[in-house]
Amino acid sequence: MEKTQAYLREIVSNYTETYPLSKKIYQRLEEGNYPSEGHFVRDLTAEEAEFLNKILPEAIEYAKNELDETRARQLNEVYELLY
Repeated sequence: MEKTQAYLREIVSNYTETYPLSKKIYQRLEEGNYPSEGHFVRDLTAEEAEFLNKILPEAIEYAKNELDETRARQLNEVYELLY
């Protein structure tokens, strides 16, 4: 999950100036070393999960457009676990 956490941190960091909730998610990723995507998603509040649910599709699409299939796949795994 280490690489996935890094991808998520990068994405969430783009929103920290605008959305205070993204700061909480970012801190959660910085502090927690989750063994899997499932552990991370289970630790999210409903509000945090909803926020990620809104921003991840764009990040996944961007990764696909950049031909970064690994990143797109890992972000999609987190996205699928949200709901």
